[in-house]
Amino acid sequence: MAVIPVDLAGRSYKVHVGPGLLARLPELAGPLLRKPAVPVVADANARRLWGAALDEALRGSGQTALWYDVAPGEASKSWSELERLTNWLLAQGVERGDHVLALGGGVVGDLAGFACAILKRGCGFIQLPTTLLAQVDSSVGGKTAINTAAGKNLVGAFHQPALVLADLATLATLPPRELRAGYAEVLKYGVLGDAQFFDWLAGNGPKVLALEEKALEQAVAISIAAKARIVAEDERETSGARALLNLGHTFGHALEAEAGFSDRLLHGEAVALGMVLAARYSARLGHLSPADAERITSATDAAGLASEIAALALDCDGTALVGHMLHDKKMDAGTLPFVLLRGIGEAYLDREVALDDVALFLDEQLRSH
Repeated sequence: MAVIPVDLAGRSYKVHVGPGLLARLPELAGPLLRKPAVPVVADANARRLWGAALDEALRGSGQTALWYDVAPGEASKSWSELERLTNWLLAQGVERGDHVLALGGGVVGDLAGFACAILKRGCGFIQLPTTLLAQVDSSVGGKTAINTAAGKNLVGAFHQPALVLADLATLATLPPRELRAGYAEVLKYGVLGDAQFFDWLAGNGPKVLALEEKALEQAVAISIAAKARIVAEDERETSGARALLNLGHTFGHALEAEAGFSDRLLHGEAVALGMVLAARYSARLGHLSPADAERITSATDAAGLASEIAALALDCDGTALVGHMLHDKKMDAGTLPFVLLRGIGEAYLDREVALDDVALFLDEQLRSH
């Protein structure tokens, strides 16, 4: 088991990575679970697969789980679901010193985390991520949010978990498509800040996707450690360091919006394609070599992820996609910063990108291949 600290002033916590961690929840959570009844907000599929294991672990310590099921999918990150969940938590008598468990992927972590951020002005929660994407990205760092008609994650709060248990055994039940989508975030850490890790993934990525325990634990632990370092430096995304984690997201969120935030395009798939587009746009500006852009494209293809917009069969143009970007929460004083690349492992924030040029670039991408 790997243990990665997330060092924040007065609110540091640990991320445990390894198989069999759900069974060890009472031991690892310790005094955080201080009452006989423990509220658990769970993705309905995650509960079906792992609810019995969690029930058994809690029973072993004389506790019981109080279950709240969340329907799978981005549609659950809504005002109406947030209202239902907060009312349910209040009905369970959750206090500020209590900790709510979030079992599932990024949707449940975002929804439960935001509910805990606002419930009685803030109560505790523990992340139990069961998808690769959630384990390496959304469960760590404290970003919580819901979606609105204007766009994704536009209403939320920074609210750090008290503990994260990334049980690698849960990944065995993921559909292959979900696993590949999570791998996109693993690949992202190499592209944005760790060329050595990118090279390691070139040889070991197939082992990670095959869930070989040693390679999987190493990939997840390295990814979480990378995010933990950036979060510790820039928790609330004010200095620009944390913004680098958005590599691929500005392009990706626009594609997700055009696809209706549906299963037509999973978040990780959008990030992978967005990362390729960021690389190609960086090469277009002369900041990244075409060879490095092609290496990033090849790594994406090798993971079974789409690297061409044409694969999505979208009925839009570049101007429409840029229109979605204008709702991005990173907009500042009318400008939108882009995370671009000078090399593999060398991401930077560009605040002077011309959106009309981005629209032309996207038109080219929509017409090519």
